[in-house]
Amino acid sequence: MTAKFGTVIKRSATALAIGLAFSFSSTGFAAGDEANLEKLGSFKKTDTPPPKRIPQGGKYADNLTKMLKEIKLPDGFKIELFATVPDARGIAVSRNTAAVWVGTRKNNVYFANDRDMSNVATTVEDFSPSVKFDIPAGVCYTPDGFMYVVERNRVMMFPAVEYFTEGSDTVAIAVVKQGDLIPAEEESYNHTARACAIGPDNRLYITMGQPFNVTPPEKVDMYRKVGIGAILSFNRDGGDRQVVATGVRNSSGLAFNPKDGSLWFTDNQVDGMGDETPPGELNKIPAVNGKLQTGGWYGFPYYGGGNVRTDDYKDKQIPKELADKYVKPQVEMVAHAADLGMMFYTGNQFPAKYKNAIFSAQHGSWNAVKPRGARIMVTYLDDKGNAAKTEPFAEGWMNADGVYLGRPVDVKQYHDGSILVSDDKAGAVYRISYNK
Repeated sequence: MTAKFGTVIKRSATALAIGLAFSFSSTGFAAGDEANLEKLGSFKKTDTPPPKRIPQGGKYADNLTKMLKEIKLPDGFKIELFATVPDARGIAVSRNTAAVWVGTRKNNVYFANDRDMSNVATTVEDFSPSVKFDIPAGVCYTPDGFMYVVERNRVMMFPAVEYFTEGSDTVAIAVVKQGDLIPAEEESYNHTARACAIGPDNRLYITMGQPFNVTPPEKVDMYRKVGIGAILSFNRDGGDRQVVATGVRNSSGLAFNPKDGSLWFTDNQVDGMGDETPPGELNKIPAVNGKLQTGGWYGFPYYGGGNVRTDDYKDKQIPKELADKYVKPQVEMVAHAADLGMMFYTGNQFPAKYKNAIFSAQHGSWNAVKPRGARIMVTYLDDKGNAAKTEPFAEGWMNADGVYLGRPVDVKQYHDGSILVSDDKAGAVYRISYNK
């Protein structure tokens, strides 16, 4: 089996890891699709019908294009419709084929293919439809052509994913099997939209929201130990699980600074404390000589955001072992703007001031009396690699009456140095480019 797969990707430096991954037993697969996954891992067809295509163009696309005229951008930038993608959440961009994978909070992952290199998706269809996904919101892509999909309680790996895009069957491996990402009894419908990234150490990093508005005391210690309300790290084969950071309420975006190896992540903070408090957060796990300084505590549930204590814990003393490891946010964002996906800009298309800046999406509040968010923010770093200034970059997804025209979720760099923005309200992915 390994030899056969090696002929497909014989130039891959990770062929051995793939072979090892294929040795996993079928007990590692989610209930309901283990039979299909066993076939996929053995290069056998599953007889799954062809992937369903999502219509592109037409009246719906015309209406989205009309809506985009409301988006305000700095001079020289423009925004266009890249693809119609239902419920679009996390974005992963291929290394060399201008292909894009888009996760959702439902049970679909979509594959958008810019076949003619026109910077518009030619086709959008279900990805790997024989796999029964469960909230596959987080998708990320490795430099050597693997894609990871992080679900509610499982992590799937798709080797050589660019090779398997023309049919329903793909190589699919559960590197963290169903029920092993979190204890099954802790599965929730709330705060389960994961995000993932591959680090410079070639490990997989995952955001792990906790399901409560404020975690009850009886859950705190167990969550900290397991890594719920945390950032987790794994080897790419799903082994060597590590809890990298704790005290995280609900993060849905993370990215590594390519200059120093630090890991940054957004965090959504406590509801029900008022429209203007507590602030959302953009956080940093520092790196020294390229090595992450893990073990930091980011405040939750004692802090609801920034230095604002939660009502539930305001009279409780913070344990010294946590207080000694407390890491303040790099940026305090507008309260309840729902900061989600993020990226560092490494392209050459945008003006020089955006080089290595952070672009992040504000999804918009679900409960603030005065609506806010629904925009793309940009954060500039100083010479020491810390946040220096944050300002709006793209606005206009909320009209003058406070009605959301769209709700941005994720931001990722496209192959030409433009950026892609997903929108789960409108069901679309947009492309923002710069004309010199």
